[in-house]
Amino acid sequence: MNKPEPTQPVTMYGKLRLAIVSGELRPNEPLIEADLADKFGTSRTPVREGLQRLSADGLLVRRKRGWAVRELTAAEVRENHEVRAVLEGLAARFAAERGSDEERHRILALHEHRRALVDPDARTRVDTNRDFHEAIFAAADNDRLRHQIFLAGNFYLTRRVALQTADGSYERAQQEHGQIAQAIMERDGDAADRAMQLHIMNAFNTWRALEDH
Repeated sequence: MNKPEPTQPVTMYGKLRLAIVSGELRPNEPLIEADLADKFGTSRTPVREGLQRLSADGLLVRRKRGWAVRELTAAEVRENHEVRAVLEGLAARFAAERGSDEERHRILALHEHRRALVDPDARTRVDTNRDFHEAIFAAADNDRLRHQIFLAGNFYLTRRVALQTADGSYERAQQEHGQIAQAIMERDGDAADRAMQLHIMNAFNTWRALEDH
């Protein structure tokens, strides 16, 4: 099955933010402008501007030499998931009720692609999860809602979580994606909303279980 092309961030701010929320740049990791410019193959100016925006988002803290990724507290992670559950539930509802046939079939195709993967590595799990959710935001056709989800998304499925998630939890998440996709295909907004909210809060429970061990 051919994988639908995902939407990629195009700005340095977007690339840096994605690296943080996906876990590529870890909490308390020092961020040096020159090192990041080399890493992303750009000049220091867009890196500096991106870091300043990320600081305004609350994702970075100042250090003597540059910046560092801010470590979220357990309460902040819970709050982010609670807000995301409501917002992403609404996005799933809109995707079901107003998404075009092409958009809804793209969501289903992304789910089926992910389900067909055999023993995917952590990066693939993270990337395919993000692609699925982003397709739903696009189908919801509400830029303000998408922006609010973006602002609330300070914590997503990270590589660390993906690496430590038990196969049972991963399979459950796959089943939840299937329920969301099915509800969207059937244009059942209520079911899509409920399934997405359950999915997001189950993701929080998975994170909390990992933190408790």
